[in-house]
Amino acid sequence: MMPVLTNPRAERVKSVRALSGRSSRLRTGRFVVEGPQGVREAVREAPERIHDLYVTAWGEARYPEILRAAHANGLRVHETSDEVLAAMSADAQGVLAVVAAAAPSFAGAFDSHPRLVAILACVRDPGNAGAVIRAADAAGADLVILTSESVDLYNPKVVRATAGSLFHLPVVTGVSLEESVAAVRGVGLRVLAADGGGDLDLDDLLDVAGGAGAATVPDLARPTAWVFGNEAWGLSDEDRALADDVVRVPIHGRAESLNLATAATVCLYASARAHRSTRRSSAGAPDGRH
Repeated sequence: MMPVLTNPRAERVKSVRALSGRSSRLRTGRFVVEGPQGVREAVREAPERIHDLYVTAWGEARYPEILRAAHANGLRVHETSDEVLAAMSADAQGVLAVVAAAAPSFAGAFDSHPRLVAILACVRDPGNAGAVIRAADAAGADLVILTSESVDLYNPKVVRATAGSLFHLPVVTGVSLEESVAAVRGVGLRVLAADGGGDLDLDDLLDVAGGAGAATVPDLARPTAWVFGNEAWGLSDEDRALADDVVRVPIHGRAESLNLATAATVCLYASARAHRSTRRSSAGAPDGRH
């Protein structure tokens, strides 16, 4: 441990706090990861990208496994007063890391032949964007694309909402929806747009996935890219036209609609289930991934 940081007006504190703003993140190439879950995954999955880790005495006592892993990886750990960490972030919950931004290249993201991809088109709400990344990770997706019209990936609210999933799968940023669709189609994925006005019903597709009934409709058991639109207005006519098919999530109750993150989770898990069923039937054994 280095000397305890106790001055909330120190330049170091100000520089960390400034990373909540996009201009500072772009200038420094760094962002903040707040809270134990995100920091734990950053230390575990990307220790080489961590510049500094800050922790209060309470955080050190509460999350000793993070500190052990940080020291084992030779990271710089700074103990801070409660006031200093609060000046850096109101959402640190005792621990915070400053991490180097390292989005994968667009071309390189397809080298591993992804089978399940989530494309976020004009998704502006940081909580929704982070939640979809987390859902994609949970569903076993291979890649997330956050289009250039969407929220900044390293916005602190996005990072928090991923709950560490940001460090589990590649997330590509800075490309248009048109480029994204062309790229996934180029590696053999069928492009499905999720939209409440879609002609196809997700339940119907899942019923026939992997079987003969999927000959005339999109087969969810095959490699698929899902396109999810803006929280308020969904996908434009032009965006829907880029997809091979438009699919709606059925509403069985009286709810008017599902929010973006929930709808995305349902769609991604439908594909994951179809992929898993196909792999089980072909291998004759359980498979925990899609």
